[in-house]
Amino acid sequence: MAALTDSLDRQATPAELTERYESVRRASNGLGANLSDADATVQSMPDASPAKWHLAHTTWFFETMILRERDPGYRPFDDTYNFLFNSYYESVGERQPRPKRGMVTRPALDEVMAYREYVDEAMSRLLEDGPSEDVVELIELGCHHEQQHQELLLTDILHLFAQSPLKPAFKDPQPLAVEVRDAAPVSFETFDGGIVDIGHQGEGFAFDCEGPRHRALLEPYKLADRLVTNGEFIEFIEEGGYRDPLLWLSSGWADILENGWEMPFYWEKRDGEYWSMTLRGFQPVDRSAPVTHLSYFEADAFAAWAGKRLPSEAEWENATKGLSMDGNYVDSGRLRPRPASVEGDGLRQMFGDCWEWTRSAFSAYPGFRPVEGAVGEYNGKFMCGQFVLRGGSCVTPPNHIRPTYRNFFPPNARWQFSGLRLAEDN
Repeated sequence: MAALTDSLDRQATPAELTERYESVRRASNGLGANLSDADATVQSMPDASPAKWHLAHTTWFFETMILRERDPGYRPFDDTYNFLFNSYYESVGERQPRPKRGMVTRPALDEVMAYREYVDEAMSRLLEDGPSEDVVELIELGCHHEQQHQELLLTDILHLFAQSPLKPAFKDPQPLAVEVRDAAPVSFETFDGGIVDIGHQGEGFAFDCEGPRHRALLEPYKLADRLVTNGEFIEFIEEGGYRDPLLWLSSGWADILENGWEMPFYWEKRDGEYWSMTLRGFQPVDRSAPVTHLSYFEADAFAAWAGKRLPSEAEWENATKGLSMDGNYVDSGRLRPRPASVEGDGLRQMFGDCWEWTRSAFSAYPGFRPVEGAVGEYNGKFMCGQFVLRGGSCVTPPNHIRPTYRNFFPPNARWQFSGLRLAEDN
C-alpha cells in the first residue's frame, strides 16, 4: 500500500490529535483481541505478514519515526525490535527478511501488546506537551499508516485461515452474512471527457503519491454504475473464460498455466455450487454481491470477454466528483462486499465493498518528488511493475479513504479484496 503526508488544512487541537491517535490504536488492539498467539505468529505466504508483526510494526513506526527522534528522554522498549519490525526502510537499518517474518516466534503476542502499551504511554506524554507542527504531521501519517496495516491484518488473516482444513471464521457467521438480493441491472454513465484536474488538492491528509494535483486529458467515456458481480463472473467461468488465451495478457495466461487458476481466489466448487472462504468462514458465494479476490489479469480478461475495458485511474477519479463517500467499510461489521442497491440512479459502490482495478500503472504524477529522510521511502521506490486500485473495500476504515487515494499491487496479486468496474469508450 501507499505513502506520506501533505500539510493539514488546519492545525489539529491537542484533544483532536489525541483522540485520533487513541481511536486508531484501539481499533488495532480490537483486531488482535480474539487471536491466539499461534494465529498471530504464523505467516501463510511471503506476501502476507503475521498479525503480531502488523501490531508490532505499526508501534515501531511511532517509536522510530517520532519518539526516538523527538523525545530526548525516551528509552526504547527493546533494541532488537528495530531489526525485527522494520519493514523496508533502508535508511533505518537492517531487518528481518519479509518472507521470514513468521520465524519470529518471540516476542509472544502478549509481549507485543505490552510493547504497544509502552509506546502509547510515551506518545501520550508527548501529546500532552503539545507537539510541533512537523510532529503533528508525522503522527497523522502514523495513524494512516496503521490503518493501512489494519486492513492488511484482516486480508492476511483471511489468507491464513483459508489454509486451515477447519476453515475458521475471524468473526462468527451471522444469519444474514449472505444477503439475498437480486443484482441490479448494469447501466453505464456517460462522461464528456476533456481536460480535468486529478490528484490531491493539498487540504487535509494525503499520501505523497496522491499529488501533485495536475491536469489530465480524458476522451469521452462510459463507466458502469456498479461493480461486476459474482454471478456475472460465474458466467465468465462457465463460458470458458479461464480456457481462452485470446482474452488474457501474456503474463496472465502464463500464471494460469503455472498455477492452474480456474476461478477467483478462495473459491471452490462443491456439489455443483460455488463456495468461498470469507472472514466469516467458508460460505456459499452470493451471486448478487461484487466479485473479489481477482488479480489484475483476471479483471482485464473479464473486461475483454464482456467487450469492455477497465477504467483508467483518472477516469475513475473524475467520475467521483460530487459523489458521497458512504459505503460498506470495515465499521459495518459485514467484512464482505454487499450487493448494490437497486434503488436510485447514478454510480453506486464507488467507495467500499472492494478495491477496483484500473488499467493505470502505478507511477509518479507530474512534478512528484519524494521527501527527504526515511518517510520518503514510503511510496516512490514502489513505482514500478504495479497497477493502481481505487475506492477502498469492506475492510477499509471509513476515515482512511479519499477520492484521490491510490492503492497499488502487482498484477498477479489475488488475496486482497480486489474487484472491478467496467468502462468503455463513448
